[in-house]
Amino acid sequence: MQTICLFGHDYQNASQVHEALKSLLDLPSWYGMNADALADCLSELVRCPGLWVRVEGPEDVQACLRLISRVFADQGAEVKEL
Repeated sequence: MQTICLFGHDYQNASQVHEALKSLLDLPSWYGMNADALADCLSELVRCPGLWVRVEGPEDVQACLRLISRVFADQGAEVKEL
């Protein structure tokens, strides 16, 4: 099973977090860079990857990482906060 890691200190804003997700998960060009679009993309996968996340950094990054964690968990992924 694939697991991705996101560490909040690597990002200056929420857009950078979504850009990283797009790259790490090879998301389609239509990915809307928000939680709803992420849920849509993850639901199309045979198996949702796991997520290891460290919630830190700027407030908008922290909020984004918490929301992304919920989206992954809602898709049945193993989510681990480091």
